[in-house]
Amino acid sequence: MELKKLPWDLTVCKVASVEEIDLRREFFFLGRTDEEISLVCRTEETPERTCAREDGWRAFRVQGVLDFSLVGILSRLSGLLAENGIGLFAVSTFNTDYILVKADHFEAALRVLSGAGYTVL
Repeated sequence: MELKKLPWDLTVCKVASVEEIDLRREFFFLGRTDEEISLVCRTEETPERTCAREDGWRAFRVQGVLDFSLVGILSRLSGLLAENGIGLFAVSTFNTDYILVKADHFEAALRVLSGAGYTVL
């Protein structure tokens, strides 16, 4: 399985309203529930007003389109990282999964996964 490093520094934040978010941006994840509006975006594109924010994330994506019948992809990735003391924040899209780790653990995470047989692009 191939993992592609994303080149950006990312921020995970909470906003009070979707009007705070520039939906024209090329890359972001937006989640809205009855309790909150969460946003993952490039750090330099973080809205000025946030309710809470945490900078210092990096990410990689599982390359290709994953069939919904595939089982255990996130479980295996998260298990390998957890065994090495590396926390993660996962986001899934229709096509694939994205794994965010704190920037100071990013290279270690990629070494762990590469050592486990993943190809890192």
